[in-house]
Amino acid sequence: MDKENMISLVIPVYNEEASLPHLMERLRPVMKDMGKEYEIIFIDDGSSDKSLSILKGFAAHPHVKVLELTKNYGQHAAIFSGFSVAKGGIIVTMDADLQNPPEEIPKLVKVMEEGNYDVVGTIRKERKDSVFRTFPSRIVNAIARRITGVRMTDWGCMLRAYRRSIVQHMIKSHEQSTFIPALATYFAKHVTEVEVSHEERYAGSSHYSMRKLINLQFDLVSSFSDFPLKLIMYAGIGMAFLGISLGFVLGIARLVYGAAWAAEGVFTLFAILFAFIGFQFFALGVTGEYIGRIYKEVRRRPEYVIDRIYSSDVEENIR
Repeated sequence: MDKENMISLVIPVYNEEASLPHLMERLRPVMKDMGKEYEIIFIDDGSSDKSLSILKGFAAHPHVKVLELTKNYGQHAAIFSGFSVAKGGIIVTMDADLQNPPEEIPKLVKVMEEGNYDVVGTIRKERKDSVFRTFPSRIVNAIARRITGVRMTDWGCMLRAYRRSIVQHMIKSHEQSTFIPALATYFAKHVTEVEVSHEERYAGSSHYSMRKLINLQFDLVSSFSDFPLKLIMYAGIGMAFLGISLGFVLGIARLVYGAAWAAEGVFTLFAILFAFIGFQFFALGVTGEYIGRIYKEVRRRPEYVIDRIYSSDVEENIR
């Protein structure tokens, strides 16, 4: 088997029982028509519906492998588990909700091969998400471009292609909280993007709540930059300067206008006190997030645990 010309498709799955049969129905002809050796790796990320049962049925087909994780570790950890068993020279990731059309996969592979790229990202045309998803996505895109220095348009689309060498570097990094598209560009030399179509979610609703989006945003920032810590330091310096200046102004005003000015200074004192307390809690929160991530790293717990691997060849319990 020529692994360099092999395509590995990695798909994390979490409670997608309604879309899985239709996804597989569209995937198989697409992969077969490419005329290359391929494998499809589904990762059940602790689904509570019938997703795992459906995936076990898929595992009876050649070219399909199913990883069962012990619990829900999150999308990026699930993708890393798929990376750990992928054999292809080109590894493609995509979501299972059919918003990423499987028919776009050959386009990514063709661009990667013809341009000898390390990473091929995608730009979703006429995105079918609500404003509550697109607006945070614009913020993530802007911050990702600023932090990584890579001028990619759409960092949030999971339909992406990677060279095996890039995936191996990412696996070796063993980062607990990270953002895969940004981490890939850290190791890649040649990166590009292609436009792809975007469809309505086949069934259900997105599993990314606002809280998860915020956590993902901080994973991006904390994994690649110490800018929030520097911002706190500069803000502290600025507030100290403003406090000294305000104290100087209040002292002069008290001498000029008397103690009755500003209610004996009580309201001014409270205003300054609340501002400083608010800033201190904010600073402690940001610093605590960094310390928490350091704590996760030094514990060296695995990002995921694969319970079983199902395929047409073998069912293996590896826990």
